[in-house]
Amino acid sequence: MRKFFLVAVLSVFVVTSTKAQRTPLMGWSSWNAFGLNINENVLEEVANALVDSGYAKAGYTYLNIDDGFWGGRDSKGNLIFDARKFPHGMKRVVDYIHNKGLKAGIYSDAGQNTCGGDIGVGLYQHDEQDCHLFFNQLNFDFLKVDFCGGMWKNTNHEPIYEKQRYTEIHNMILKTGGNKINYNVCRWDYPGTWVHDIADSWRISHDISCDWSNVKDIIHQGLYLSAYCYGGHYNDMDMLEVGRGLTMTEDKTHFALWCIMDSPLILGCDIRKVSEDTRILLTNRDLISINQDSLELQGYVAARKDSCYILTKDLEQLHGKKRAVAIYNPTEHTVNTILDFSTVDLGGTVSVRDVFTHKNLGKKKETMAVTVLPHGTCCYILLATKRLERTNYEGETGYISDYQELKNNQVEKTGIYEDTSGCSGGAKVAWLGCSEQNDLQFRHVYSIKGGKYKLVIGYMTPDTRNMVVSVNGQDVENVSVSNSSMNVSVYTLSIRLKKGDNLIRLSNKENWMPDIDYIKILKE
Repeated sequence: MRKFFLVAVLSVFVVTSTKAQRTPLMGWSSWNAFGLNINENVLEEVANALVDSGYAKAGYTYLNIDDGFWGGRDSKGNLIFDARKFPHGMKRVVDYIHNKGLKAGIYSDAGQNTCGGDIGVGLYQHDEQDCHLFFNQLNFDFLKVDFCGGMWKNTNHEPIYEKQRYTEIHNMILKTGGNKINYNVCRWDYPGTWVHDIADSWRISHDISCDWSNVKDIIHQGLYLSAYCYGGHYNDMDMLEVGRGLTMTEDKTHFALWCIMDSPLILGCDIRKVSEDTRILLTNRDLISINQDSLELQGYVAARKDSCYILTKDLEQLHGKKRAVAIYNPTEHTVNTILDFSTVDLGGTVSVRDVFTHKNLGKKKETMAVTVLPHGTCCYILLATKRLERTNYEGETGYISDYQELKNNQVEKTGIYEDTSGCSGGAKVAWLGCSEQNDLQFRHVYSIKGGKYKLVIGYMTPDTRNMVVSVNGQDVENVSVSNSSMNVSVYTLSIRLKKGDNLIRLSNKENWMPDIDYIKILKE
């Protein structure tokens, strides 16, 4: 049974997507700047600005119309668009967008009512009717689906469940629009691993606002979700607030982290009016290249040092010598720190490019001094002469097969990523076990040549707990560990890895597992 489950997991990991792989969506959305106050003139002017100001050339090719266009439904249930806002009809606006060489996006809700207060215009009980209108008659290219009508705007108390409704909508999109439609699930927290099979992207947090504490919180939520971004499906950190009142340092952090964490890049400012400094930042070719890299990877937390998070990801080639690195300082004080290139698995001589200034900083060995402003981020593209095997895998970079954030995890018996002082990356994975699916997987443990390794597991546990360690589908050892109080303890065992990618899995289908801080892979 254990081996069968793992084979099934690997099979899903490889083939479940029905859509062609895509890099993160880039475009503009009406909500942040205009809310419900949209009309055809504004949207056509924004389409002009996307093209004329260089945004489209930089990759921002979607113009997404959010909530606020509704006029109700007619006697046959057909959607009506607000004639005061769209006197020439919605088709004219979509055609205008397309004639500019752009793609057009639209908004709806999984329930009957939308977040902006429009009654009866959501998709519920109108899936086929609305999708036929959106994709066959109006030729939209993108659909964002909210969930207010499934919660506080569910005035008729309909039985609306996230996985069921979003899957039904996905199926109708495929039926009416085919796999060319880009589909965004907007449920405000990570919905569950099921969402990867149906959506191109999914929201992971509350709505963004133009406030540093809000942006900082979304960044923090996204730090631990790198394992769930793969195969052209992305964690959506919400529309960008760059150019809407944050400091330039905060804007740079905001944009750089959305880029390295492979979030969709959806402009939220009024691009007709932003400063030239904002336009230059938002069209930064080096940052955009990190986001749009063909490997489609989210940067993961390699380490936490001097209160800064060090994020990294491969560029162009898996396990290659070129990597992006961001050093993020969420604190209120300037941090002077040292970046050890071995922390991001690079050795030899390393060529450093500052992506904000587009300047090559020369060739360096072993380390580099970095100064990071409060709320600031330094971001680089590194090209090394040698790639090192990764030895440290933070627990928060691991994949939980049943991970979700919508329901009480203790009731559902699903694991969580939990901030914990004393843990190497500042967090651990807790509440694992009690089912086959509530495991922790490290899916891409790479060995250059294969062979024997020491597997070191950093754990915390309040009592004696067990976990089965398996490598590439084969159980290696049933590990029993004892009370480590509030400290991180280690357990070491010998394993054999094959050349290339390996999967290490920790599980206990019957009882709670110890909490996991990290694993280390050391060549014997």
